[in-house]
Amino acid sequence: MRFDPYDYAIQEDPYPTYAWLRANDPVHHHEEAGFWALSRHDDVAAAFRDDRVFSNRMGVSIDKVAWGEHAHHTMSILALDAPQHMRLRSLVAKGFTPKRVRALEPRIAELVRETLDPALERGELDWVTDFAGRFPMDVISELMGVPAEDRDEVRRLADLLVHREEGLRDVPEAGMTAAVELVTYYEKLIDAKRLQPGDDLTSALLEADVDGDRLKQAEIVAFLFLMVVAGNETTTKLLGNALFHGHENPEQVRDVWSGEVPVEAWVEETLRFDNSTQLLARYVATDVKIRGRTVPAGSQALLLVGSANRDEDVFPHADRYDLRRDTSAMLGFGLGRHYCLGAHLARVEARVALAWFVDRVAHHEVDVDAARRVHSVNVRGFKELPIRVEVRA
Repeated sequence: MRFDPYDYAIQEDPYPTYAWLRANDPVHHHEEAGFWALSRHDDVAAAFRDDRVFSNRMGVSIDKVAWGEHAHHTMSILALDAPQHMRLRSLVAKGFTPKRVRALEPRIAELVRETLDPALERGELDWVTDFAGRFPMDVISELMGVPAEDRDEVRRLADLLVHREEGLRDVPEAGMTAAVELVTYYEKLIDAKRLQPGDDLTSALLEADVDGDRLKQAEIVAFLFLMVVAGNETTTKLLGNALFHGHENPEQVRDVWSGEVPVEAWVEETLRFDNSTQLLARYVATDVKIRGRTVPAGSQALLLVGSANRDEDVFPHADRYDLRRDTSAMLGFGLGRHYCLGAHLARVEARVALAWFVDRVAHHEVDVDAARRVHSVNVRGFKELPIRVEVRA
């Protein structure tokens, strides 16, 4: 069997292929595409931790146009190794602090109510287009200081960045155009914040200082670009996946509605069972032997996060959606030096949104036949998810 992340059939349901790879070919070499795919939890976790061998300097995307020494221009800290990575992460962390995220939580709750309540009152809605596709972008925009009138366009450009066309093994032309437009937009936003700073992340990044070292404009642009993709798309998909699997496993989420299981468990099991980020690429800096096979220096390695999170050796009955399981070994946000800087924000957004949904909705059903998935190499989730709800009196 050959694993091809560009194959629409794989994107619809990669898990049977992952299971076959773990059992039969855990260090899978795709000779035509040139990559090596790691599918077992232990191997993926070890690769995350060893960034001297599994380098980030070419980026994390397998798309040809995005892979290379230039990747940090749009992927920011995701495409840098130490010491450059730690320098930039330390500077960015000055603005993107846990305190700033905590301070934003009341506004996150307001955004949930403002966006979700009118849609719920109709009784029928598209969970993605009416809520989950809008809410995370509004949160990121509030954080970054993006004006409300610009958010729909920024969201549209972000969607184009992750979409992949069938038969095309790279970023479509529309996606490349969207990338240029986003960079131009963020340059103008930074210029405006430099003239008139506010209480937002962009202004804080302009002021960030570590022993006299400050962020260059291009570095701020790259981080904002990363935020709009990683901070928006992945949370949108997490919320869609949670509702879909909640519908498919009513006996599990029934305990959330009764209060026996916390909403946080619903979030964490969704991250394990069907994570938004399915794979991340790494550049193999030196020859490395894995399970008796030598992966040569200069290769591209794919860390199959979605497969690692279904590894039966770590998660018993891994194909079962179980909100009471221990998810502490889940790799949804990575490990080691490159652990996701926005993990806390994503968890807060998902917890607040799903808690409000549970509080307001007595019963919900997903129109599975009308649901439509996005087609992306590494992001998994829905672009359309029609639901019917019974709102509490």
